[in-house]
Parts: sequence; C-alpha cells; structure tokens
Amino acid sequence: MKLPDGYTARPMRLTDAALVAERSAAYTTALLGFAKHSAEDVANYLRDPAINLATDGWVVLDAAGEFAGSATAVANSDASLINVDILSDTPLILNWLLHQAEQKAGRGRGVVVRVGVVQEDERLAEVVAGRGYAVDTAVQRMRITFEGAVPAPAAPDEVVVRRGALDEASRRAAHAVLMEAFAEQPTALPRQYEEWVASRESRSTFDWSQVTIAELDGQPVGVTECNDNFVSTDNCGYVGRLAVVPSARGRGLAKFLLRTAFATDATAGRAGTILHVDTHNPTPALALYTAVGMHPDLTTNIWLRTV
Repeated sequence: MKLPDGYTARPMRLTDAALVAERSAAYTTALLGFAKHSAEDVANYLRDPAINLATDGWVVLDAAGEFAGSATAVANSDASLINVDILSDTPLILNWLLHQAEQKAGRGRGVVVRVGVVQEDERLAEVVAGRGYAVDTAVQRMRITFEGAVPAPAAPDEVVVRRGALDEASRRAAHAVLMEAFAEQPTALPRQYEEWVASRESRSTFDWSQVTIAELDGQPVGVTECNDNFVSTDNCGYVGRLAVVPSARGRGLAKFLLRTAFATDATAGRAGTILHVDTHNPTPALALYTAVGMHPDLTTNIWLRTV
C-alpha cells in the first residue's frame, strides 16, 4: 500500500514526542474539549523499553514537511497482541498507518491488532470498520473531583498498609499481586517482572513511592500503582493499577485503596483522581468506582482484528 502523492514517511524518533503530543492534544481537544494525553504521557510511552521506534513507529509528512500523521504498533510479551496508537485527520493516511501495523502483525499467525478509538472520533471509527475491525469492549475514563478536604480512610480490620515499593522485595510482592489479580484478564496482565520494573523506571511521572501494598496475615493481597500522568493537563492524580487478589475480595480492600489514593491526591493539592476501567472487566469494578463517587468522562471503544 502506497502513501498518497506528495506524502512521505519515516520511522518515529523519541524527539518526536513533543510534536506528537501537541498534535494529539489539538486533535482530541477539537473532538472532546480537552487533551486526552499529556505531553509527559506521550514521552513516557515512546520511551518505554517495549517499543523499538525504528520498527514500531511511523511519522507521515506532507509535501511541505509538515506533520500529517503518526502511529505506533507495540506487541505484548508473547507477540499475540499488537496495540496500535494512531493519529491523523486524513483517512488515506490512517489507512496507510494501519496497513503498516497490520504488516507487523502479519509476521505471526493469528495475531490480534487492537486499536482504541474515542467514541466521538467518527472518522477513525469508519476507517477501522472498513478494514474489518469490530468493537470488542469499551474503556471508561473515570474521574472524581474533590470538594474540600478528603480524609484518609481507616484500614479494614487486620490489614497492614505498606507505602512505597522502594526495594526489590516490595516490588516483587506488588508484581505478584498484579499477576494473581489479573490472571482472569489475560490481556490486562502486567509484563514479566524485569520488563515491568524497566517500564516503570523509564517514566518521568512515576516514582516507587506511589505504590501502596495492603497485607493480610502477612501476605500482600492488594496494590495500587499511581502516577502523575494527568497532573499537567487536569491537575489530577492517576490510579494506573488497582488490584486485589481473589481470596481477599469482599473485605472492602479495593474501596480502602481507592479512598487512600483520593486522600493522597487531595493532600498533594490535586483537583481529583482519574483511572480507566474496561467495561468487560470480570470483576464488578465499574460499580465499585461509581460507588466511591467516580463518574465516566470519556469512552474509548476497543476495536480488534485478527491478522
């Protein structure tokens, strides 16, 4: 598949992060009224050890050398799933970028290509539908806005809270909780331990002090992993992961961990807290978030195609 006349493409570079963030902010602000990603979030993503920009990212330029589109196609650990982030306001460019991602997937057999499309983006939805993708699920961005002080909650009975994962033992404990808690959601499993640590340490918006571990009978059973991805755009904290192992559910741990994150963010002067939830989550996660006062402010449909 060729680009339209007058357009050229090159591999993405880490130095493109500011440009991609700027164009993404302009595009999503026109659709939504706000930027979906912060500049830090884009830079963190392109810096992640899982991505090789020379082979996994593309920038399209018009005849004047101006930005016309970009995409990344990043495989999961076993290369069975490729996550595509794509940006352009031109359907022909979107089709070309998706073709590049599908060619990457085509090196394997039965590889699933995954594209997130915000509900308001009718242009991209039409392009992916035309290429044989279908909606599999939706991800809701949930938000709570604070009104006044947010007191720290009391821990449930017999629960011990450890703040921070500042050593390897704590990090391995947190990772083990995530692996067990998400075992029933294979596409949501974290990466293997070494890759997971490397990805976190590559992020400018994350610090190991932002991990909270809950223990029951001396065993880690719950984790929140927070970061500052939405501080510059929304002045909000972000719960990147919330996990409770199945054997410890029903004790109020998830609500406690969430409310602890809210109190931490409020104390830091944040206006609120944000997180994302898959609406097909096998746990009652969406009901949990609404019960603690969160509400959806953005829906992203997840389109899949097996190549």
